[in-house]
Amino acid sequence: MTAHKILLLVLDGVSDRPCPELAGHTPLQAALTPVLDQIAREGITGIMDTIAPGIRPGSDTAHLALLGYPPRKYYTGRGPLEALGNGIRMEPGMIGFRCNYATLDREGKVIDRRAGRIHNTEPLSAAIQERVDLSSLGVGFVFRSGAGHRAALALKGEGLGHCVSSNDPKKEGVPPLEFEEKKDTPGDRKTAEVLNEFVRQSTAILDSHPLNTERMEKGLAPANVILIRGAGEMGHFEPFEQRYGLSGSVIAAATLISGIGISVGLHHVPVSGATGSVDTNLTGKVEATLRELEKRDFVLLNIKGADEAGHDGKAVEKRDFIEKVDLALAPFLELEDCIIAVCADHSTPCSVKDHSADPVPLVIRGEGVRVDNVGSFDELACARGGLHRLSGNSLMPVLLDLINKSHKYGA
Repeated sequence: MTAHKILLLVLDGVSDRPCPELAGHTPLQAALTPVLDQIAREGITGIMDTIAPGIRPGSDTAHLALLGYPPRKYYTGRGPLEALGNGIRMEPGMIGFRCNYATLDREGKVIDRRAGRIHNTEPLSAAIQERVDLSSLGVGFVFRSGAGHRAALALKGEGLGHCVSSNDPKKEGVPPLEFEEKKDTPGDRKTAEVLNEFVRQSTAILDSHPLNTERMEKGLAPANVILIRGAGEMGHFEPFEQRYGLSGSVIAAATLISGIGISVGLHHVPVSGATGSVDTNLTGKVEATLRELEKRDFVLLNIKGADEAGHDGKAVEKRDFIEKVDLALAPFLELEDCIIAVCADHSTPCSVKDHSADPVPLVIRGEGVRVDNVGSFDELACARGGLHRLSGNSLMPVLLDLINKSHKYGA
């Protein structure tokens, strides 16, 4: 018998390096993960370079590769994908950006690049959308809140370019940067001018917004500036169903991942309480996945909290979240007629507080899989598995073959 459906579960940033706080283990090794370990015992394991050995993947390029869309061909920048995931209708030629709400002190220096990891920024974004006016520059825009401190911006107008710098200094204690063109073209110069004006106007609006006044009265960091980066021009993606003959859905709190799914034609399924943080609604995401698998052939489920803990350098919190995830995944053990692939999109070591090029663990479980002798799911155990070491772009062909959807090469 051959399975007919695929669940691709991406534990965002879950893999790591040895952590002193965990007696030299990674959070994945230190965590109690009976469900993931059972999937490993019943499946075939390996490690994976989502882009290539030695290349630090972004979440965007990694997910494109995992879905079988080579980043070198399809990736134009993170911004358009973030914008799509935020519900902005991106048309070819529009310029998209990823944004953070951040905090400036009275001297105009960035003191918190995530504004205290603020949530529920919709009133701030609504004020910016209503009151910022770029018409004198011949440009329209859409600005939307994302999960937590995140947001997205899209520009539409004649003569725009996407080769511009960021105003994000990438560190605290210094002012935001001015936008500059990276190429000496009229379009890029115009976009830099538009962005500088957008930040000027939006900062004045945020500075006096009642939500920020209330936060300051409570001793919380105000969200009083927008940091903008990841410029890209919206391109064209071959629809997933046309590419593979499979209907599909994406379930993710991170707007970037939702945007990638939407860009390739996956149905986006929102889940109440899905935050992209360690407090996310894991049960809701698992239940939504099970419902989607009843009516679609493929589901991409992204769970992000471990990545956030890695970026914050919190090894114990990362371990504890992994244990919560493992408990929530138990219903997947009962899935029938389904290939389950579990992996990370990249490593986010607590010691680095950023992505690294370390390969990620991978397990595939389901009908027809050649089960190896690995009994746990972690970075080193999976390295001993039967899949050995493969690339992210190889994953979809392997999964398609297991559900008998691959095509013969040759006679």
